[in-house]
Amino acid sequence: MKFYKLVRNTHKWVSVLLSAAFINMAVTGFLLLVKKKYDWIQPPTREDAKGNAGDFINIQQLFEIVLNQGHEDFKSYADIDRIDFRPNKRVYKVQSKYNHSEIQVGAVTGAVLSEDQRLSDMLEDIHDGSFFGARVHDWFMPLMAFSLFFLSISGIYLWLQPRIRKRLKQHREKP
Repeated sequence: MKFYKLVRNTHKWVSVLLSAAFINMAVTGFLLLVKKKYDWIQPPTREDAKGNAGDFINIQQLFEIVLNQGHEDFKSYADIDRIDFRPNKRVYKVQSKYNHSEIQVGAVTGAVLSEDQRLSDMLEDIHDGSFFGARVHDWFMPLMAFSLFFLSISGIYLWLQPRIRKRLKQHREKP
């Protein structure tokens, strides 16, 4: 009985202490699951004119197009975090290191197809803890994973233990 009370109290206090973090992970996780359905979370991938790979602008031209937009988050090459290329839609998605900004450029025409923010990237950073710093990401989030595992196992134990005890008691009482 002492072990049961220890598990119950630990289960309760771990749940109370980490509930805000679990709610955060649930909300951001849900939003990340539906991100492609809502343009305010992640801008839709535009599509450029038809063309072959030989018609595509080169990387130097892409950089010139992006940096000439006058966008405050794309002032130099160092501001570019990554480039995502979608060959089936013939579009480059150029993402900034700052403010989760994105510029989509047509691979064939070189036209700017979209300038927007990728809130999905910010949601990912919040979800995995990196938004709050390296310590939260590297130390607190693994603790959260372990805690969620503990809460699952202890919850199953707390649910099963009284039922097992009741069946054993009934079995002992049978003549």
